[in-house]
Amino acid sequence: MTADLNSRHGLNPAHSELAEACKVIEPCKALDMGCSNGRNALYLSQLGFDVTAVDNNPGAISMLQQIVSKEGIANVEARVYDINNAELGADYGLIACTVTLMFLDPARVGAVIADMQKRTLPGGYNLIVCAMNTPEYPCPVPFPFTLESGQLRTAYEGWELVKYNEDLGTMHNGAQLQFATMLARKPG
Repeated sequence: MTADLNSRHGLNPAHSELAEACKVIEPCKALDMGCSNGRNALYLSQLGFDVTAVDNNPGAISMLQQIVSKEGIANVEARVYDINNAELGADYGLIACTVTLMFLDPARVGAVIADMQKRTLPGGYNLIVCAMNTPEYPCPVPFPFTLESGQLRTAYEGWELVKYNEDLGTMHNGAQLQFATMLARKPG
């Protein structure tokens, strides 16, 4: 059903790591950080999550709001929000931040991650997928921010790492680069 909804509106399927994470995470209040035009938010909504979708791009948010309105989706709230502010203002059982951190102000990423952690309910999850730049695999894309080896793992010390890897991956445009992929559970 979700694939139909996304394809009907010309959107890519949900991020594969989000789909994988939803096999272990019960529907809850979720935040899609850097939602673009909503592929992950719509996927989560179909699974019964109560979704807040935020992005700095008013055009993308407008497109998602139109889809939500047209489809009569009651469990997605889409709004313009600058993630660099690191002031989420609400608590969530799942905060998904897939291929978003690398577009943020590098000086704000630490505060953004700290705010994500603070705003995650006990027993809740953070899902992060972010490009890396390492001596072995220099990042071929000039993102404002990339992670170094072990940086994300260190930021989540004390959390249960349900999944963690720093593997090579391919972006939707075909560029090959190393990604840090993490699903972490906050201690209950």
